[in-house]
Amino acid sequence: MANAETIIAASHIAPNPSGAAERYALALLGLADDKRQQDPGALDRIAADLEGLFSLWRDDRTFRAFVADPRLGVAAQKAGAFALIERAGIGTEVRNLVGVMINNRRLGQLPGVAAAFGTLLAARRGQQSAEVVTAHALNDTQRTKIAARLTEAGYSNVKLLERVDATILGGLIVRIGSRLYDNSIKSKLQRLQYAMKGAA
Repeated sequence: MANAETIIAASHIAPNPSGAAERYALALLGLADDKRQQDPGALDRIAADLEGLFSLWRDDRTFRAFVADPRLGVAAQKAGAFALIERAGIGTEVRNLVGVMINNRRLGQLPGVAAAFGTLLAARRGQQSAEVVTAHALNDTQRTKIAARLTEAGYSNVKLLERVDATILGGLIVRIGSRLYDNSIKSKLQRLQYAMKGAA
């Protein structure tokens, strides 16, 4: 499992963390800060737990469908989510966060909360965040290559915030700061379509 320095946050459901997701992330960060008074490693532990839960969401299609299913009642969501959290060894703070999100009917925003928490943590640690949008989830080799390319381009200490968006068809879109690098197949097809219209 990745440590807090390498949290890879992503959002498959929402393009960007919503205001509600950011509020949940801020609340979890505040809780971690409070816990650090008695437990200096609390922030890293909580960040690793959230990353672990996010990794389960990212890698398990069934869990993604479970999180996104609005038809499930509170009791069913709690039973399923808490069983998975217990099996994964995820700590009390993240378990309680999930419980509050379920009570508020916000479990579908779990990826956005992970993304927002990752962004807040990166800012606190002086890291730059790069949002990487791909049609399919990245593997570790691809993550390493993207990070290396960003370093070559002059961006050091970059934390990747991944988002899967099947509508881009392939390629990738990278947003870092105010710069946007769009090498998606969807954009290439749109440019070709515009060029063809202009030639007609």
